[in-house]
Amino acid sequence: MSAKKVSSGKYTPQPTSNRVTYILGGIAILVIGALVIGGVLWSSGSGDPRNDGYGSVQNGAVEVSIEDDGAILLGRPDAPRTVDLFEDPLCPYCAELEHKHSQELAQAIDDGQLAIRYRMLAFLDRASSSGDYSTRAVAAAQCVAESGDARAFSAFHDALLSPDNQPAEGGDGDIDNAGLAQMARDAGASEDVAQCITDGARIDQASADAEAGRRLLATTGAAGTPAVVYEGTVIDALGDENWVTELVG
Repeated sequence: MSAKKVSSGKYTPQPTSNRVTYILGGIAILVIGALVIGGVLWSSGSGDPRNDGYGSVQNGAVEVSIEDDGAILLGRPDAPRTVDLFEDPLCPYCAELEHKHSQELAQAIDDGQLAIRYRMLAFLDRASSSGDYSTRAVAAAQCVAESGDARAFSAFHDALLSPDNQPAEGGDGDIDNAGLAQMARDAGASEDVAQCITDGARIDQASADAEAGRRLLATTGAAGTPAVVYEGTVIDALGDENWVTELVG
């Protein structure tokens, strides 16, 4: 009876026949080809805006307010569901999420199906040319929200994260306070709001609120921004394009 062979715990490569090698190689090529084709199809269609043409919030019944912890709540008072959306104004993936779903979310908000609690962070300040762009953008959003003009806030928030306006992470320039103030005017905000932004009136508060939001994000289990959280559960908002319709039923 031969002795039982005991493994040394190391993997020793064994020679493979040419025939098997060719078969495995052919399978690998087919798999890679399928992945490439799938990737092209995904990238060509997955970024298309949902509900394109709707725009930002339009319903006069929608309200906006700043909560005690600095979160900006946008929605009708009778909305049955509220999601927390964590994002940094400089985050490109946040812009990707907004590009795809902002109009779909706007209609859900207008229809009273959903409210959003925007938790705007500023951890990407260091990646901005000015060194404080995210904080200044959060402060600007708070200035608009503080006015109580929900339609202006929704339009400003969309503009802030649009490809036309969002500065590049690690880029050579970003938007100064005067530029943010003009963006707010274009969104329909008042001159008082524009002055609040130009003066940087909420920068210190925005910095503190953004840090509180960052600490809260760390408790959710989300890997980073954007993060959508509903009743303690992190939603795969970048991976599941139907998450809004699934949420509102």
